[in-house]
Amino acid sequence: MNRTYTNKEGTIEHKWFVVDAAGMPVGRLAAQVAQVIRGKHKPTFAYNADCGDFVIVINADKVVLTGNKADEIIYWHSGWPNGLKNISRGKMLADDPVKLVEKAIWGMTPKTKLGKQLFKKLKVYAGSEHPHEAQNPQPLNIKKDKN
Repeated sequence: MNRTYTNKEGTIEHKWFVVDAAGMPVGRLAAQVAQVIRGKHKPTFAYNADCGDFVIVINADKVVLTGNKADEIIYWHSGWPNGLKNISRGKMLADDPVKLVEKAIWGMTPKTKLGKQLFKKLKVYAGSEHPHEAQNPQPLNIKKDKN
């Protein structure tokens, strides 16, 4: 009789990866980093468990917005009366590139308790330095173009 394998909390191994975002389109970077954070690249992936890895994104200030995305406006609401806010993606990239990358990756994770737990595994830095050398992060190979 075949049995379905389920992950136990102590058997899941979490690795650390580092991604150089210089010259990468934001959406492509976000899609591939979100899969690693979620754990979809592992054969032991489970929808209900945190089996993903930690990801460090460096050089977030050097990401690229393709096409007319620099002029697109992002809207959100603060929850207060008259609290509709907006900013263009290009201005957000100039002002706070870390927030732009985090927002793109957050958009590709589940909006549940598990999603919030997964999002804590993401570390984004604008420069090329990060304080996570003790974890010995390995470089993550991400395809830079469509082919």
